[in-house]
Amino acid sequence: MTKTKLTFFIPDLENPIELPFIKAGIKAGFPSPAADFDESKISLDAVLVKNRETTFYAKASGTSMIGAGIDDGDIMVIDRSLEPKNNKIAVCFLDGEFTVKRIKVTQEEVFLMPENKLFDPIKITKENQLIIWGIVTYVIKKL
Repeated sequence: MTKTKLTFFIPDLENPIELPFIKAGIKAGFPSPAADFDESKISLDAVLVKNRETTFYAKASGTSMIGAGIDDGDIMVIDRSLEPKNNKIAVCFLDGEFTVKRIKVTQEEVFLMPENKLFDPIKITKENQLIIWGIVTYVIKKL
């Protein structure tokens, strides 16, 4: 297993910053000269955080989840109140270390699946200590 260093942050929901927001969306194709720019305000915390008491941010470290769109340095939004289910991306505390992987549950086995061919799946055995710490709901990335 590769070591994953996660840096956790608590959302500051008491001081939301409202930024301009174009509700109609911005087309990625040919621009329309008649575009309606109905500008309103939005707080990203209000959009990204559904459960205030159980949501955290963490900075991703490493490349094991690049196929899922989680790159080194991205900020993950993690909700600890969501139920871990098959195929969800989870922050896991495995044998004393944090890692981010996709949960794969079969009839007999549980795996933590990377999203990068350079990394091997992690088969969970009775010798492992696994805590599903939370489910990743959003990823914030720098372009």
